[in-house]
Amino acid sequence: MDPADRTVRSGTRLNAIVLLRLDDASLAAETRTRAADGVVAYTAICTHNGCDVDGYNAEQFALSCSCHESEFDARDGARVVDGPAPRPLPALPLKIVDGLLVVARPFTSRVGFERG
Repeated sequence: MDPADRTVRSGTRLNAIVLLRLDDASLAAETRTRAADGVVAYTAICTHNGCDVDGYNAEQFALSCSCHESEFDARDGARVVDGPAPRPLPALPLKIVDGLLVVARPFTSRVGFERG
């Protein structure tokens, strides 16, 4: 929802997010500040070419994009661990309000990919 005019923009794929519940103790310090009881949220749009982040390797806690095989560490701010992605996935800070998971702040950086 746009905070200025409260317009819900549910039609754009830029609103797609990945939610994961991880052990809070396993999260990097900065990631923990954006998590809510171990739940982290990242854009589902790869920072390489804008494909969908559509995979998850539970053993390595790695989100992945099958287009060009970029991988991102979900425990450490979705930093790039493999592939051509130039930057981490933007995170969506969360919080718990009255027992509900809600968005705390906007994405940590611009959602989408860099045009070259």
